[in-house]
Amino acid sequence: MKIYQSGSYSVKIYIAGAMNIIEQACREHVVKGLCVNIKPNKYIYTYGEETGAEIELINYPKYPKSNEEIWVEAVCLGNKLMSALFCGSFTVMDGEKAITYDRRI
Repeated sequence: MKIYQSGSYSVKIYIAGAMNIIEQACREHVVKGLCVNIKPNKYIYTYGEETGAEIELINYPKYPKSNEEIWVEAVCLGNKLMSALFCGSFTVMDGEKAITYDRRI
């Protein structure tokens, strides 16, 4: 048996859209050596609601990365999802900060 170990760090992407598209975009993105968890999510906000997902990227010990590299991966995947879903924004969050990337100007 081989054991892998790394530091613990996770980043979550929050995005609205169809789950099948989210899953497929994630499948394509993780081929290079990355692990994501996908949870269905419902967003309720002022005067509306929509469904989508919470996508978590972890520091997967088999493919270790720095915290900054994981954040960059999350933003890259978020942009890929935003394009695939034809949506206007997504949010990336870790234990210290949250940033919303919005292409609607």
